[in-house]
Amino acid sequence: MDKGRFYGGLFVMVGLIVIGFHMTGAVAKYRSYDRVVNVKGLCEREVMADKVIWPVVYKVMADDVQSIYDQTDGNNAVIMAFLEKGGIDASEITVSVPKISDKYAEEYGGSGRKYRYIATNVITVCTDKVDKVLALMSEQSDLLKKGVVTGSGNSWENPVEFRYEGLNEIKPDMIEEATMNAREAAYKFAKDSDSRLGKIKSANQGTFTIENRDSNTPYIKKVRVVTSVTYYLNN
Repeated sequence: MDKGRFYGGLFVMVGLIVIGFHMTGAVAKYRSYDRVVNVKGLCEREVMADKVIWPVVYKVMADDVQSIYDQTDGNNAVIMAFLEKGGIDASEITVSVPKISDKYAEEYGGSGRKYRYIATNVITVCTDKVDKVLALMSEQSDLLKKGVVTGSGNSWENPVEFRYEGLNEIKPDMIEEATMNAREAAYKFAKDSDSRLGKIKSANQGTFTIENRDSNTPYIKKVRVVTSVTYYLNN
C-alpha cells in the first residue's frame, strides 16, 4: 500500500470530520438567530397646551361703509382693552382687515336685507398664556355689556387652536418608558416559552401623536408613542 496515499486520505477524512463538526455548530448557531420575539411598548401622557390661537370674531351691520368702519374701530378698541386688561400683551394681538359684504350686490335675496353692509371682523390672540386666555373666554359677557357680540364667526373658519409645542422636552423620558414596557413584555414571553431574553435585534422608535384628550377640554392634550422592538431568544 502506498503510505503517501494512505496518510493523504486519512488527513482528508479527518479534515472532513472537523469541518462537519464546525458546520453543525454553525448551523445550530445560525438557526438560533431565527428565534426572535417582536414586542411593542406604549407610553401615554396628559399635558396642558402651552400655546393658544384664539380668534375673537364679531360682526357689525350698517347701510353705509363709513358707519361700518366707525363701529369696527370702536369695537376693536373695546376688545383690545378687554384683552390687555386680562394680561395679554399688544404684541400677542393681531387685528385683521374686516371682510365687508354688500347684500344689495348679491344675486339672490339681497333686496330683503335690513342692512346693506355686513362686516366680519377678527382679532386674533396668539400666546403661551393659556390660563389667561381660558379666563378671558369665560368673561366674554363683559364685552356683551359694552355692546360687542363675539362668537358669531364660523367655527370651521375661525377655530380656537390649543397646541403643545414642548414635545422635545418629554420625548427622551417617554421613549425610555415605552422601551422598558416593551422589554417587560418580551421578558414575559421568553419566560413563558422557557427561553432567555437576548440582545436587541432591531428597534423602531415609532411616531409621536398629540391629540385632544376629549372634545370638551381641547387644552388638555394626550401625547402617545409606541415603540417596536425585536429581541433574540436564547435557550
